[in-house]
Amino acid sequence: MYSLTDQIRRSSRIVPVNIAEAYRKRDYPKHFYSKLTDSDAENSETQVWLEFALKCNYINENTHNELLNESNEVGKLINYMILNAQKFGVSI
Repeated sequence: MYSLTDQIRRSSRIVPVNIAEAYRKRDYPKHFYSKLTDSDAENSETQVWLEFALKCNYINENTHNELLNESNEVGKLINYMILNAQKFGVSI
């Protein structure tokens, strides 16, 4: 259980770090997109760990659904940034 908790913490914490790095690299479009896709991948990893937590009965279904919904919203924001890079100062 502690290992799973650690994995969820790590993957979820790297999401905003990669977003921040993407924003700092906005002068370099390829780096911007790369960091955002890394962030999206970490967000997806978090969702997988949440599924494991649910299946192992470490969290209940309500907690799982709440966390998954929040993660889905984060994914939508990352996707918005990717599709609207110019709004974040990226020269296309």
